[in-house]
Amino acid sequence: MIKLIILPFLLVLVLIIAIVGCGNDDGIVQNTEPTSSQSPQETSPASEVESYQPMIVAGGRHTVGLKSDGTVMAAGPEGGNFDKGQCDVEDWPSIKQIAAGNFHTIGLKSDGTVVAVGYNDSGRCNVGSWTNIQQITAGGEHSVGLKKNGTVVAVGQNRYGQCDVGSWTDIKQIVAGDSHTVGLKKDGTVVAVGSNIDGRCQVGSWENIQQIAAGAGHTVGLKSDGTVIALGSNEHGQWGVWSWTDIQKIDAGCGHTVGLKDDGTMMAVGDDSSNQCNVGSWTNIAQISAGWQHTVGLKSDGTVVATGNNGDGQCNVSQWIFTGD
Repeated sequence: MIKLIILPFLLVLVLIIAIVGCGNDDGIVQNTEPTSSQSPQETSPASEVESYQPMIVAGGRHTVGLKSDGTVMAAGPEGGNFDKGQCDVEDWPSIKQIAAGNFHTIGLKSDGTVVAVGYNDSGRCNVGSWTNIQQITAGGEHSVGLKKNGTVVAVGQNRYGQCDVGSWTDIKQIVAGDSHTVGLKKDGTVVAVGSNIDGRCQVGSWENIQQIAAGAGHTVGLKSDGTVIALGSNEHGQWGVWSWTDIQKIDAGCGHTVGLKDDGTMMAVGDDSSNQCNVGSWTNIAQISAGWQHTVGLKSDGTVVATGNNGDGQCNVSQWIFTGD
């Protein structure tokens, strides 16, 4: 009688084991498709790929681009007297901002530290000890960094006092010219140090400024009402911005000034000896940058346009695409 009871029990147990064993060998269910009552597993923020804002900058004889994956590309001298290594940026990772000087390039990393390549005769690339940086700019022979607390640091050539920024506070934007440095304060006023030839540093009376730009010998300010003011050298007519309206961004090259209008079109005045001001036909522009004798624009579709001196390949950017990487 006991044997008859045990036999059916054993048969049921075998069936249960067989049913449980229908998964994979290690017991993990292979089908991860959610049913109507399941929600897909959310991705942990730590596993998400960090996104970077694409940007372009124009230097003395080179152009640098920041891609959305935080890597950097450059166009410019390849060999010859003007190749100082300023385009050797391909191995930079996790870059969130870039800046280009005459013969050097600097990059701001996502952790607030800074890297630099290029000509370092005056120590302009000695930025390895910088920390807590939120913005960078590069001048002719100097580099400047804006710290997260609103103070400023600088290295490089200081013959004219262009690096004497240690006392600045409450700064929200910095720009560097050939031999001067300009800072926009949080209250819309402006400070400047360095060479004051032609009055390029006489910005003490400026107010209601929302963006600044520095050329080789002139300084430009974008006011909150979309108009533009300038001072300093006007040798090439680079001051001719006073009639501009509806401007959202500005930049300054060696002897020219460029402005991006609210409708995505461009304005330019000043030295046009290399066609660096031939931007009248540009449309759908999202970013602009003015180099020594060339001008670069990033379009809203992620493509790049350039005009001006291309003697070192600095305008060879037509194949650059900053979307869909």
